[in-house]
Amino acid sequence: MAKYLGDWTGDYRGSALAVLRPASVAEAQALLRLCSELNLGVIPQGGNTGLVSGAIDGNGTGLVVVSLERLNAIRRIDPENFTLQADAGCVLQTIKDASEAEDCLFPLALGAQGSCQIGGNAATNAGGVNVLRYGMARDLILGLEVVLADGELWSGFSGLRKNNSGYDLKQLFIGSEARLASSRVSRSSCSQNRPASRRPISALPRSRQPSRCSTGRAGPAPI
Repeated sequence: MAKYLGDWTGDYRGSALAVLRPASVAEAQALLRLCSELNLGVIPQGGNTGLVSGAIDGNGTGLVVVSLERLNAIRRIDPENFTLQADAGCVLQTIKDASEAEDCLFPLALGAQGSCQIGGNAATNAGGVNVLRYGMARDLILGLEVVLADGELWSGFSGLRKNNSGYDLKQLFIGSEARLASSRVSRSSCSQNRPASRRPISALPRSRQPSRCSTGRAGPAPI
């Protein structure tokens, strides 16, 4: 279980009473319910690509690591509505590849996309290299299904892009660093895949005459 006790850099090492690896939402509920009854602290762990030991027990306080790596299914892709539903442990690159296969684009992109997981992206409200154009992770998430710390299941799935009905509770979990829940399934927004753009470049000689759009000022000095 050594790989679950260190962060990506190798600079931090921790310990754990046990490493739990649920493969379904029902298993995650049962494990978290048991940990709650035994008063055991839990550290959810996704792709473990962080650099600040946030997904390990670096202080050796006797916590349990819950790895989400087996919760890795893509449940549904709807290319007509541009939505995708995936388990928390699904690797970001897998989601991007599945979207591409349906001629869609999942725009969240970052250096660790080959190993980070969508649950961690949601928990940290990841930005990535496309953030200026497409926004943060919370701007791409339409709904969540969440297993709470006591094992209860909260479902907030929605495929609606315009939804002003009541409180938007999913925002409590996005960016929470998994403090409020351990595992989640996300329904996220995709975009239509845009064809590659081509920009023609034309080289023209410099004119010795004033530009027509100028107010009588001379153009560039002749070479």
